[in-house]
Parts: sequence; C-alpha cells; structure tokens
Amino acid sequence: MVTIADVARHAGVAPSTVSYVLTGRRSISPATRARVEASVRALGYHPHAGARSLASNRANVLALVLPMREGMNLPVLMQFVVAVAHAARGHEHDVLLVTADQGAAGLRRVAGSAQVDGLLVMDVEMHDERVPVLRELERPSVLIGFPADAAGLTCVDLDFAEAGARCVDHLADLGHRSVALVGAPRAVYERDTGFAHRCMAGFSAAAMRRGISSTTLPTETDHSSVRAAVTGLLDRHPTVTGLVVHNEAALPSVLEALRALGRDVPDDIAVVAICPDDLADRLSPELTSVQLPAEQLGHRAVELLMAKLNRGRVAPLTLLRPRLVERASTAARAGRR
Repeated sequence: MVTIADVARHAGVAPSTVSYVLTGRRSISPATRARVEASVRALGYHPHAGARSLASNRANVLALVLPMREGMNLPVLMQFVVAVAHAARGHEHDVLLVTADQGAAGLRRVAGSAQVDGLLVMDVEMHDERVPVLRELERPSVLIGFPADAAGLTCVDLDFAEAGARCVDHLADLGHRSVALVGAPRAVYERDTGFAHRCMAGFSAAAMRRGISSTTLPTETDHSSVRAAVTGLLDRHPTVTGLVVHNEAALPSVLEALRALGRDVPDDIAVVAICPDDLADRLSPELTSVQLPAEQLGHRAVELLMAKLNRGRVAPLTLLRPRLVERASTAARAGRR
C-alpha cells in the first residue's frame, strides 16, 4: 500500500506538504504542487476520505511528554527536546512540551486535547502506568524508550543492554579483570526506568560471559556523594581497574575523585562512559564512550510519529546500535601492551 510518506519521499518534500496539497488546507507553490501531484500519479496513491479528513483537521502540534523527575539530567534531556523540535519543524509541526509528572491521568488529558495530533513519550519505565493508556488512545504515539511489555506500541531507543555489554567487552579486551558500573541516581532505578535497568543488565551479563568480576552501584550527582561513592567502591573492591559510568552529571566528579585518590586515568583506572560525544570530548582526559544519540533518537521518533499520522506502516521497535569511540581514558593493562 502506497502511503503519504512514500509520496513525500518520491517528491522530495515533507509528508505534511503532501497532506497540504491533497487537502488544500495551505497554499503550496505551483512547482511543489506539480511535483507532488506527479508523484501521486506515478505511485498510484489513492487517499481515502478518512485520511483526507484526518489531515484537514490537524492542529500541526506534537506533544512531547517529558515529566521532570528526580535524578534526570537536564542538559541531556534538552538535547532530546531540541532534536524533536527541529525534526517537527521539518514537517511543519510545533511541539508542546509537557513536563508535569501526572502519570496516566495527565497523559489522558494531553491526548484528549484538540490542540495535539500525536504524542512522543519519554522517561519510560519497565512497568509504566501510561502504557495501557497509550494502547487505548485514538491519537498515535511513539515512545523514546520501551517498557517490559511493548506489545501494541511504537518504540525507539538506543540498545542500552548492548551499550552496557559493549563497554564491558572493551575493558575485557584490554585485559581488565575487575570492573564496576557507576550508575544513575538511586531514584532512577527505584522507578525501574527502562534505559537504566537495561544498561545494568547488559553490563552484568557481559561481565559474567567474559568471566570477569563486576559490581554495580547507583550514584548521586553532587560532588561529595560521587567522591564518597568512588572512594567506598575502591576501598571495598581494590582489584577494580575499569569503570563504566552511566551517569552524565557525575562524570566530572568521578574523574576528580580518582585524581584525589592518586589514581591515574587510564594507567591505574580505565574509564568508559555512556554519554553524548560532546561531553566525552571536553573532559580531561577525553573519555572513551558509547555515544548517547539524542539527536538521532529525537529525529527518528518524530519520523515514526509522522508516518503513523499519515497512516504509514512503522516497525514496532527500533533499536539503535551502540557506537563506542576509543579516546584517552582507556588503555591495555600491564602485560597486554
């Protein structure tokens, strides 16, 4: 079945532009209109009445549901917000940012508004109370993240389980035999947030597979808490020579704590982070990292939602493969060089 998204790709325009040509809701230049109409004829696209009605009644606004909760890293979240807003503009849509933490009831209120066409939902928990609501809604939705039961949903995320495993494999390949995960704040795990849960699971499974010892600890973001956590970790596990840090806000303090303890990075302790590339690049030493692709995830989520709005078929689950970039914070253990 030919969709509006197919016509848009063929004509080299946004799906919303195709909708405007078909519905006459907005003025489109004669050249663009002719190109879209030629693609409609070439592909044999036949819009049905329901699709025309849906397109003509749109508000051209997407809701980004991003509740502000304890333990969230605002600079990273803003990268997602900017990516979503930029991608939505490409489809001539605006973004309504919903930050109140009102659970299922709040989601129903947002979805019931005539001012939004669809929903993008973030900070997804493994057993998220919003999931049953999303399955019932008439408005389309896309989750950035995915719950334990994703049946009937459309989700996109980094493969965090593979990201955690990739970090362990990198350290193990360098000869490290005892590693630790410096994880997100405790509140994030207590909510059973999907990305944090999966990263920890992938980390632990990979350490077991590689036959190396491992430990995990939630870590707050303030400097004194991070220093106490790192100091306590190395006191309890003196054989640890590799750290995987999945806590962007704590990264500078982790490095400062290691320096205060007289541990050189990477000769004494190797550090791998899961974080945006710009953060890994500006710390000293520059950090080996698995990229957190906020821009790519935001854009992909909008593309999926627009395809659903235009009645296109989409994959239920899209997982981005993790990309590890080696920098100055990891090195082979003595004897492996």
